Amino acid sequence: MTGRDDDPRVTELCTAVSRLRRELAAHPAEFPDRAIAEDELAALAAMATGGMPEIPRLRRSLLLIAGAIGSVSALSRGLSDVREAVDLFGEPRH
Repeated sequence: MTGRDDDPRVTELCTAVSRLRRELAAHPAEFPDRAIAEDELAALAAMATGGMPEIPRLRRSLLLIAGAIGSVSALSRGLSDVREAVDLFGEPRH
């Protein structure tokens, strides 16, 4: 049994990453950092399906993805969904 079965945050992350990967694959335009975004989304998917992901690694991947596709407006909603899913793993606010 993986963390995905036990933790709704992991399920949300898997869903958001999967959706953004599909959107990126369907996006017709090539851009310089597309491979970086694809690699980091694959890394996020592997972390999520492998159980409880490491929070610093999640955030690093999110920053790389945002830097790679942040200017592609067609992908902004999917990127926001991934950011929100990563934020679910954050520290409780005081």
